[in-house]
Amino acid sequence: MLLASVALVALGVSAAPAIAVREQRHDPAEEAAISIRMLDIPASRMQDPRARVYIVDHLKPGTTINRRVEVQNTSAETQKIEFYAGAASVENNAFTVPEGRTGNELSGWIRLRTAAIRLDPGERRPVEVEITVPEKASKGERYAAIWAQVTSATEGAGNVTQIHRVGIRVYLDVGPGGEPPTDFRIEGLAAEPGTGEFPVVTAKVTNTGERALDMTGTLSLTKTAVQAGPFKVTNGVTILPGQSGQVRIEVNQTLPAGTWDVHATLASGTVQRTATGKIVLPVAAPMTVSAPSGPSWLVYLVGGIALLVLGTLGGWYLVRRHRTRLA
Repeated sequence: MLLASVALVALGVSAAPAIAVREQRHDPAEEAAISIRMLDIPASRMQDPRARVYIVDHLKPGTTINRRVEVQNTSAETQKIEFYAGAASVENNAFTVPEGRTGNELSGWIRLRTAAIRLDPGERRPVEVEITVPEKASKGERYAAIWAQVTSATEGAGNVTQIHRVGIRVYLDVGPGGEPPTDFRIEGLAAEPGTGEFPVVTAKVTNTGERALDMTGTLSLTKTAVQAGPFKVTNGVTILPGQSGQVRIEVNQTLPAGTWDVHATLASGTVQRTATGKIVLPVAAPMTVSAPSGPSWLVYLVGGIALLVLGTLGGWYLVRRHRTRLA
């Protein structure tokens, strides 16, 4: 077994839970509140925003790594918190976790040094996580989740047991050599009416790399001297290699009617791409935003008209010149 020797950096800022699930609630007012976050990350991934909230790594078969997460009791009562690893997958462009303690191959490689603890209100404590990749593990990326769970006691007839769990995603790629590349392209922008009063700009993103993407980003709009935004990506999209997904950004601000320049900056981890175009507000129906990578149809139309006019004038001049010579 190879123990991966990496420099770890402690995170000094709190992060929101990557996953939060509540099952069989009987009284939201009595709901147990806990949170979980990454406590340290490899120094080599300090610039990767995903590594601050998830476990994201690439390991060779036979390697073992250790990480720490921190759990906190944010409720007003003492809580017994259980820890375990569970299955996860990417389905329909979403990081998906099943109900209960369903496992998969990767969750079977994860060992939590602490099975359960009791925390007083406001108390927090680190929990060590060990991931061991078998010697004969096949190549590829796998997904799982590390869970902290509170189960309420059943209180009298008619009440239902409540389960509250929060978790951290695990993206683990296995294979020899270096880490596979992460990359994507933005293939098109579009605009459509939103569910409320504000329009939505969408971007089709295709994963051209070899690792799953978690799309984040912003959108800015400019019209003459007026600037709006940045507006953040409003849907969590996870895209598998070779697949495409739609990123949605709601323009949640009332803007004057007219043509606006659009600038979208999308990212997954440290990889960032941009796209530009134009949008006409208000958006009465779905419309395609002018493509940023080449001349628009208007340029071709104007160019064609110009060539037609020049050709007509040239022909008229040659005919007129010919007639003058014959006279």
